[in-house]
Amino acid sequence: MTATTPSHATTSSTGAVIEHLPLARLTTLGVGGISEVWTVNNHAQLHEAMQAPYRVLGGGSNLVVSDQGVRERVIRLKGDFATTDLSPTAESTPDQLITGWVGGGVPLPGLLRRLREAGLSNLEGTAGVPAQVGGAVWMNAGTRYGEMFDGLHRLEIASPGGVQQVLASELPWGYRHSAIPRGHIVTRVQLKLRYSTPAEVAEHMNSADLARKGQPKMKTPGCAFKNPGGASAGKLIDEAGLKGTRIGGAMISPDHANFIVNVGDATAADVHALLNLIRDRVGTDMELEYELWP
Repeated sequence: MTATTPSHATTSSTGAVIEHLPLARLTTLGVGGISEVWTVNNHAQLHEAMQAPYRVLGGGSNLVVSDQGVRERVIRLKGDFATTDLSPTAESTPDQLITGWVGGGVPLPGLLRRLREAGLSNLEGTAGVPAQVGGAVWMNAGTRYGEMFDGLHRLEIASPGGVQQVLASELPWGYRHSAIPRGHIVTRVQLKLRYSTPAEVAEHMNSADLARKGQPKMKTPGCAFKNPGGASAGKLIDEAGLKGTRIGGAMISPDHANFIVNVGDATAADVHALLNLIRDRVGTDMELEYELWP
């Protein structure tokens, strides 16, 4: 079981908050050992945090963290990186809204609520994804109804070498893939939205959400494997007779076989054992959708 040693917060030279935290507290699966966590509020703090080996933590979904934590510092985006500006820019047209900047640390579910209330369309297919904007962009999160890049115009990306802006159309994005290099951080985005109505946007979001109704409500990182070659990863795992299989505190969900859930006291080692079991038993080569730390 992951340790829960109380953290002691300090500040960096630019004011970033530094704590040693069990990452189990910050992930949707609820596993992960103690690591050094930097909470940054602006570019100066982010630049300082990036001067040593680092990883980036968004909403904590799609992630399995080692029981020993990670050696690198873990960066979380807050402050200036958690603001939302949906006002039109000069690039907007009567049919299309190009927004102001939306921070990479903005929770995606909250952003979608604002878009629904404003009747702004193009991101409905991401309904139900428990991520922050930056992480959702990095992996091009979505459902069969749509994905993040459907509604992206311009990205601001930080790396140790500096900050750059790039048009979304210039990136060779695809299924659960953005082509943004590892170690680069999506700090802000401008959205490309279609003017619609709250009712129409809500209807489209409900369709995407209904497609997720069979997914488990327990602690989980999300889908374990990408669908291989158009086949359903969940169906392949189910046909291998693995639905409901439990190792330690982790279980292949009886509701949807492509989800591993924490039944109360799971460790990362339990999850890895189930992933290895699935790979051994399913005849088709499947690519992980999870990020594994380390």
